Amino acid sequence: MKYTYLAFAFIFALASCQEKDVPENILSEDQMVNILVDIHLTEGFVQSLSIPYDSSKVLYPILEKQIFEKYGIPDSVYIESLEYYLRDVSKMEYLYERTIDSLTVREKNIQE
Repeated sequence: MKYTYLAFAFIFALASCQEKDVPENILSEDQMVNILVDIHLTEGFVQSLSIPYDSSKVLYPILEKQIFEKYGIPDSVYIESLEYYLRDVSKMEYLYERTIDSLTVREKNIQE
C-alpha cells in the first residue's frame, strides 16, 4: 500500500512538471513579439502627431486594425494570446524583453 501511494505521488509530480499545452488559438512567441513591436511603434507614431487627443483615440484603433490585418488575425486572437501570456509573468517578461530588444535594434538601424 505504501508503494501505491508513492507511485501515485511520483506520477502526479511528473504530470505537474510537464509543460502545459498551449491552447489552439494562441499566437506563437515570435508572432506575439512582432505584433507587440508594431503596436508600440504605432502608439509612438500616434502620440507624436500634433493632433487632439480625441482624434488620436479615433486614429489608433484604425491603425491597430491594420496591424491585425497585416498578420492575418482577428483582434480576438491577439487579446486571447495576450491574456494567455499575461498569466505567466516570466514568459510575458521574456516577450517584452524581446520586444524592447527589437525596438532598440530598429532604433539603432535608423540612427546609422
